[in-house]
Amino acid sequence: MATPTLTGRQTRPTARPPSPRPPGLLADLTALVRPGQWTKNLVVVPLGLLGAPRLDGPALAGALAALVVFTLASALVYLVNDLGDRDRDRRHPEKRHRPIAAGRIGVGTAVAFAAALALLLAATVGATVATGVAGPADWWPVAAYVALNAAYSKGLKHVPLLDVFVVALGFVLRLAQGCLASGNPVPSWLALGVFTLCLLLVLGKRRHEMAVGGVLHRPALRGYTVGFLDQLLGFTAVLAAVSYVLHVQSSAVFGPHGPLVAVLTAPCALFGLARYLQLVVVDAGGGNPTRALFADRTTVTNALLWAALLAAAWLLGRLG
Repeated sequence: MATPTLTGRQTRPTARPPSPRPPGLLADLTALVRPGQWTKNLVVVPLGLLGAPRLDGPALAGALAALVVFTLASALVYLVNDLGDRDRDRRHPEKRHRPIAAGRIGVGTAVAFAAALALLLAATVGATVATGVAGPADWWPVAAYVALNAAYSKGLKHVPLLDVFVVALGFVLRLAQGCLASGNPVPSWLALGVFTLCLLLVLGKRRHEMAVGGVLHRPALRGYTVGFLDQLLGFTAVLAAVSYVLHVQSSAVFGPHGPLVAVLTAPCALFGLARYLQLVVVDAGGGNPTRALFADRTTVTNALLWAALLAAAWLLGRLG
């Protein structure tokens, strides 16, 4: 019924905005495997090609196979983690909207989906072995990744420091897989650089989680303070910068120009690290490192300049 106003006019009742339609089953299943996180594999796995003596067909096929296999493995890990964390996710302001935590995907459906992903992963690895793209022994990093994340889901994620080290180690395994599948050795300084950089990103995420979700969502946060995390962030950033310089300086990719390339590109590396620390400490960001880095124009501009310098140096190394 219309409500009379002081002027004698009647006003129509305010219509309620329509409630948003919940995502469909396909959209929820897609969200479970986190396609937005696949850029991690796209960035890290192909690094194994950097030390390749030549970019021939077998090397590229091996890198592509490693990329597909690790994408399937990481999708499986994300799904299993969501299954195990569904109760804690319901208490988180953002993660409570995930399909399993929100109740849109049942546990039985999620388990069946995980089994299908596991079978697809095994079939893909078997196909690469059968076609000669890679040997059976070349896939130990992905096996170690799945086993490590199973231990992580069972309890390591609740142990302070171990929780961040395990996540960072997963990126080193990505790098190792890309190297082995493309027929190249794993560069030690590059592996250390990947580990420390990813450790930096995970520490930034933990710092953000302390401010947003508190320790109830992630019990391992009880072993941290903001001051302790800030010290770890600075320490890890220094190690990442040193590892990068030493890798570029000694890399055969740049030939005799390695020391010069290290000097010319070090400012880009240092600026990128400093900018991330600024986003985490000053702007209170870092909850989603991938989104924070790719959405920040300053970081993207610096990365493009950095990539252009490295590409030019790589071409000089090939020609020289």
